[in-house]
Amino acid sequence: MTNTIVCDALVVGAGIGGIYQTFKLHELGLKTVCIDRAPEVGGTWYWNHYPGAMSDTESYLYRYSWDKEDLRTYTWQTRYLYQPEILKYLNHVVERHGLRKHLRLSTLMETATWVEREQRWRVECGTGVVFSARYLVNALGILSEPNIPNIPGIESFSGHLIHTAAWPDIDLCSKRVGVIGNGSTGIQLMTALAPKVKRLVSFQRSPQYSVPSGQGPVSKEDRDWINENYDNIYDAVWKSKNGHGIPEVTRPTMSVSADERQKIFQECWDKGNAFRFMFSTFGDLTTSVESNQEACKFIHSKIDEVVKDPRKAEALKPTELYARRPLCDTGYYQIFNRDNVDVVSLRRNPLKEIVPSGIKLSDNTTIELDALILATGFDALEGSYLRVCIKGQEGRTLKDHWRGGASAYLGVACAGFPNMFLISGPQGAFANFPCAIEAEANFITECIAHAEKQAARSTSGAVPASIAVKPPAEQEWLSLCDKLTQGSLFKTAKSWIFGENVDGRSPKVKFYFGGLAEYIARTKEEVQAGFPSFFVNEAGLTLTNGVGDELEQRL
Repeated sequence: MTNTIVCDALVVGAGIGGIYQTFKLHELGLKTVCIDRAPEVGGTWYWNHYPGAMSDTESYLYRYSWDKEDLRTYTWQTRYLYQPEILKYLNHVVERHGLRKHLRLSTLMETATWVEREQRWRVECGTGVVFSARYLVNALGILSEPNIPNIPGIESFSGHLIHTAAWPDIDLCSKRVGVIGNGSTGIQLMTALAPKVKRLVSFQRSPQYSVPSGQGPVSKEDRDWINENYDNIYDAVWKSKNGHGIPEVTRPTMSVSADERQKIFQECWDKGNAFRFMFSTFGDLTTSVESNQEACKFIHSKIDEVVKDPRKAEALKPTELYARRPLCDTGYYQIFNRDNVDVVSLRRNPLKEIVPSGIKLSDNTTIELDALILATGFDALEGSYLRVCIKGQEGRTLKDHWRGGASAYLGVACAGFPNMFLISGPQGAFANFPCAIEAEANFITECIAHAEKQAARSTSGAVPASIAVKPPAEQEWLSLCDKLTQGSLFKTAKSWIFGENVDGRSPKVKFYFGGLAEYIARTKEEVQAGFPSFFVNEAGLTLTNGVGDELEQRL
């Protein structure tokens, strides 16, 4: 038996984006429901609870900015938050703002269909529940659909086969553990597992650069200073490119002497934070090959300095430019000085196949394992959406719309999908995620408020107004995002930022690299100009529960 629930807005996903969007739409006066397939809130931070899982944005900025009292009173003890602390914080926000009454958890969206005659979204869930909503906001997450590599023999492995996004309740202390993948997740995981497991082997085809995070306790004096200066801190964040609360310098690398370069790199290395090392040292590390190579040489020297075994050190040195999403760690290179930790260079001895007892290399050596962990990341962004069937106008699916690559105007709206929005969609701002998410959710709320305002003004009918981005606007935004990557060294290294970590996926720009401040400026321009990039159907509707009157007063 089908249970149909009628609401004004349905938010899909109860992570950082979904929680904030639910708050904003409820504040707007809309009857809002938020669903999530998980039994609890947290999104990515609910599913990713592997050992060592940690944010690499400093704690005082890995949170919502809009509740100033909570910013100052909700405590944090260390410079970076681990997964349990982030999950606890998100639950705290839900309780503090009374959002749990809007939640329906353990509810998986399977299909979403735009019903033109009703101007509503029909969302079917696996629990027999159907939602009928005027607005659909998808906050499915960038990093939520695991990427399972196509490795010969992977199904034959007789030990524990684990993906970090689905971490089981398991004790690995007496196990021989292999790890494939050495991005942020792999680095965090291996650093946490090294002192605990019997043996740890890292299989690396493309070693990555990592710098110290500077993780450690936060003194009362530092916290007091941050609390007293939060207004200025966030004012600077909203005016910055990456939103990480660090200086963003323009100084060219080669404008200073070799000794001065070394000193600047060392100072940022000692302070910690990957974004600080990439953007607070010099202003051209992402655009100049010569400058980037200076950073590469410095990190290579640090690997040699830390890792005592020359064979291991050589295997850990990247051969590409320093041009992926910057990574930081809490003692990653140091673990390779342990007798129980080794690294296999798949550049020199490629992985041939996975066999029941472990991993066989191209020289026919078999490394026997009790557990094989895939720290292979995610089908970033598209994967979350392509696993469900979303149909817009004329029955066209989102999969069809994205056949040539995922795109969305300002990262939030797709042409042909009225009253539907995305949080952390394609071509959103490349910046500190909580800040970027806030900017997007604020703009989505403005879009919905505008549609509601137009509907409230009309008395000609009972069909809700709809708002849909114009196709040229979406294409122009995609072209701009692509143009902004020209000359960027990020395009030289294969990574999830361009979708190149997924087998068979054509590279496509996934982010807007113009900076957080410019992104916010563009959303404000759209609002102030009266939403010229959108179609707004002003045929009108009869609003119930006094929402129209409230909106007229507020807007």
